[in-house]
Amino acid sequence: MEFAYTVKRSRKRKKLTITVERDKSVVVHAPFELPDDRIGEILESKKAWVFEKLTHSQKYSDLPHPPGKELVNGESALYLGKLYRIELVEQLEEICFSNRFLIPSSQQHQRKTVLKNWYIAKAKEKLLPKAVGHAKELGVNFNHIKIVDNRYRWGSCTPRNNVNLNWRLIKAPMFTVDYVIVHELAHLLEANHTANFWSIVRTHTPKMEKARSWLKENGQILEEDI
Repeated sequence: MEFAYTVKRSRKRKKLTITVERDKSVVVHAPFELPDDRIGEILESKKAWVFEKLTHSQKYSDLPHPPGKELVNGESALYLGKLYRIELVEQLEEICFSNRFLIPSSQQHQRKTVLKNWYIAKAKEKLLPKAVGHAKELGVNFNHIKIVDNRYRWGSCTPRNNVNLNWRLIKAPMFTVDYVIVHELAHLLEANHTANFWSIVRTHTPKMEKARSWLKENGQILEEDI
């Protein structure tokens, strides 16, 4: 093979899938008993697809108030697809949100954790019920669903039918959140990215292409702490 890859085996998995992460790492999820030479053959047959993903250039749009620099007055942070200004407030004990982020001045130097914790709490509050609703619409059942901290994947569905959602999704518009959730739940019906898989996702998320474009344009911003 002409590219490096990591193989992750599972006794629960029945089919092989290939994932090219945004950090350009290639991960092969394979059934436990699948021989190495068979994995190599499958990767060889998918070489063109893998290289297309590896060489794909991401495009990101400049934001009027790019986040991720300092936690100061006038800075901005994303929430559900919109930018809101940050305002530091004296004698405030916790973050408040009212068309802007009101942040205690005492937490100004905790940039990497103060908003992250708030985002995670909001992700649990808003994303988890969304997943339950979409699962009912799709007619699927998952074992567990949780919010995770994963910089290079927006979501995942494990061989044990567990669904993971990246807390950073709470920064994205709800139509993008819906797309990612349905994408992962659709894997409970179709393990691979077949034509039938995409038909399921498109049927349940009419704004699928808009959501994918949004992630392509703004994915790098979501990866920032604020």
